Amino acid sequence: MATSVLANSSSTTRDRPLRPQNLPEFLIWYYILGTYLIYLCGAQYLLAPCLATGLTVYLLFKYWTQTEATPESERITISWPTWMWILAILVIGVVTLAGHISLELGPVDLIRALLLWYITWGLLALFVLVGHLNIRPQLIYRATSILCLQSLLVTAIGTAADLLNLPTIGYESPLNVMIRVAGGAPEQFYVNLFHSILNTRLTLFGVWPTFTALLGNIYFFFALEESDKKWRWVGLVGSIVLILGSRSRLATLCLPVVLVTVWILTNFFRPWVQIVAGFVCGLVGVFATTLVDTLVLLRAEFDKVRSGSSEVRETLYRISLERWWSESPIWGLTQREKGPFLVSRLPLGSHHTWIGVLYSYGLVGASVLAVAFLCSFIDLVIKAQRSRLAKTGLSVLLVLFVCSFADNIEFFAYLFWPGLVVMGIAFKERIVARQPKAS
Repeated sequence: MATSVLANSSSTTRDRPLRPQNLPEFLIWYYILGTYLIYLCGAQYLLAPCLATGLTVYLLFKYWTQTEATPESERITISWPTWMWILAILVIGVVTLAGHISLELGPVDLIRALLLWYITWGLLALFVLVGHLNIRPQLIYRATSILCLQSLLVTAIGTAADLLNLPTIGYESPLNVMIRVAGGAPEQFYVNLFHSILNTRLTLFGVWPTFTALLGNIYFFFALEESDKKWRWVGLVGSIVLILGSRSRLATLCLPVVLVTVWILTNFFRPWVQIVAGFVCGLVGVFATTLVDTLVLLRAEFDKVRSGSSEVRETLYRISLERWWSESPIWGLTQREKGPFLVSRLPLGSHHTWIGVLYSYGLVGASVLAVAFLCSFIDLVIKAQRSRLAKTGLSVLLVLFVCSFADNIEFFAYLFWPGLVVMGIAFKERIVARQPKAS
């Protein structure tokens, strides 16, 4: 009888709809579900910083007012990797401030630069910090799976419109006037109603195909942790469509690379894995020359997929690094100038997070960012041996790291912020050591 009651109770709990239970969950849940409505208003670039600011203020209020009587589940404790992110972003902000003052660019440009820093770099730290609120990661997993379903429907409608040769319908949001104040690109305020996978690269609400693919990678790892089988498959299929439809080379390669890397990192201490790893290392030593030649061939084939893009990127990287090293290796050049026509006038330091950081903030900025990534990696790898949440956070971190070699990820923190929140939740998680069994 007792067993029956417990089973019914467990079934009721499992079947209960997943819904927000507090203010942070409410805001996050409905923001993700309303992504396409926000996109239609062209307001993503502005509303995400507002969400981060509001939740951060809420966190600070909770932190300031908590007492010894505050329940453990409601207590705010900032993890050490989060402090490293906050420190790194603050250092980049100080370098930005010092650079504009030394160049005497004037108060207007200084305020605009600091505002741009806040809504790009600042979001990396703020959303990780927001993860220390009482937010269930399962809520984010479910919300992004629903967003994947919405994306599949939008893609199907756009593809049908393409097959029917309907005209492309797009418009620029009136909010684009904020570019003068908060920076950004015109594309971030442009809205396209039809998104097809036939003749164009899929963008959806990701603005650019590469970031649509980045979002697909993050949503894939969220979907793997979805408890409901129906929503899990919806999330997996939707995320793969985002990745493949974008036709982004690096982001497509990112998924298997991160899957394999995370599996190795979380299973390496198993004896049979170590034995296999030793055997593989021996084979690598024997066939090293062949493997190197194969990798070179694969790289050449990889670049051939869109050879024009690869050549422009390599030239852009070379010019950016030469300018950085010859003019200001320690503190960077602060402002990004447009490159020559040889690189289609693309800004120097763009299309690569690390080269961009070196160009704008020098070795100082690159060092603190690298330390933040490294500290996060160490914390999540240790926790991932026993925690599925930390494993998901590690997957998100590796996705961002891999994609940082193809784009400036800080400019799109307003899009992939759910991944940052999950990272923050994983940082906050405490892993209790297993107790030895009593003899």
